[in-house]
Amino acid sequence: MSVPESIPELTALFERLGARDPESWASSQIRERIPQLHRYLFLRQCWQHVIGEDSIDWVDYHIEQAEQDPRGSFAGMGAALKRAVAAGVARGDLSQIARGVQVELLSQLCYMLEDNGLSEPELKGVGWGLFQTDEEGNPLAPIYSLHESVLDLDPSGREMRPKAVP
Repeated sequence: MSVPESIPELTALFERLGARDPESWASSQIRERIPQLHRYLFLRQCWQHVIGEDSIDWVDYHIEQAEQDPRGSFAGMGAALKRAVAAGVARGDLSQIARGVQVELLSQLCYMLEDNGLSEPELKGVGWGLFQTDEEGNPLAPIYSLHESVLDLDPSGREMRPKAVP
């Protein structure tokens, strides 16, 4: 893929991809040489795996899966969800909890891409990262500071803030 090299062209691409403030993303990539398109696309893909803000179907799905196979993977979650619903917890509240936990994990994984958090001295040189690659998969440039943009890509636009405070 050939990434546009002018701010107007890259802004148009970010806009087509659904970025809020597309000119800021494009300007940063061109002027600061930060691979913002790759950062944006990675985080956008991550957010597609986060429970939707108004999604509740997943609750019944996991309950049904646990009932069908009580010893299966994630059956404990399904059983706990069943107990929570039986106790009167709204499915929407369960979604908010799960969504928050998922986004916290996403943020922590993004931090961990830059700081492995290993404390053992013999592991000092161990590291990993996310990289922009060429068409053959060879690393071109590291993609840094993903954690700074996790909340920016919340599809609701509210950066995980509630719709309204009760």
